[in-house]
Amino acid sequence: MAAKMTCGASSSDSSGPYDVFLSFCGQDTRTTFTDHLFNALIQFGIQTFRDNEELNRGEDISKELMAAIEVSRIAIIFFSENYASSSWCLLELAKIMECNKDGRMEKVLPVFYKVDPSDPSDVRHQRNTYEKAFKGHEERFKNEMEKVQTWRSCSHRCCQLVRVGSNKSC
Repeated sequence: MAAKMTCGASSSDSSGPYDVFLSFCGQDTRTTFTDHLFNALIQFGIQTFRDNEELNRGEDISKELMAAIEVSRIAIIFFSENYASSSWCLLELAKIMECNKDGRMEKVLPVFYKVDPSDPSDVRHQRNTYEKAFKGHEERFKNEMEKVQTWRSCSHRCCQLVRVGSNKSC
C-alpha cells in the first residue's frame, strides 16, 4: 500500500494573515518545486503558509489549515499526479474555492505540475490518475458522497480559472 499522502501548508509566520497559501501533494512536490517556490516567496517578504510533515500527524491539522486558508489572500494549488489521491488536499481545495467564491480570498492560481497543462482534462474531468483517485474516494466515503461530489466540482471549477498562457481552458 502506498504511503499516506500529505497535502500542503509550514508557515513562515504562524499567526497569519498570509499573502499566499500553498496547496500541494507532499509526495509529489514538497522537496522540489513547492520548496523552491516557498523559499523564493519568503525571500521577497511574502507571508506564505505551507504545511510541514509534522503538521500532518495530528488531529488539529484541519483546524489549523482551514484557519490559514481563511486568512490568506491568494492560494496556489499544485495539481500534480497524486493531488486528488489525498483527501487533505481535496479538503483544502474545497475550502479555498469556498473562500474565493464568497470573496474572502482574492485569487486562486492553479498550477499543473507534471500534469499536462495543454490538456488539463485529467483534472477538470477527473480522467486517468484523477479518475482513479475519485473512484477510491467514492468507495472510502460511500456514505458521504456529497463530500466527494464537492471535491469533484471544486476541481472542475478551479480548472476553469486557467486562462493565462494558454489558448485552451480546462
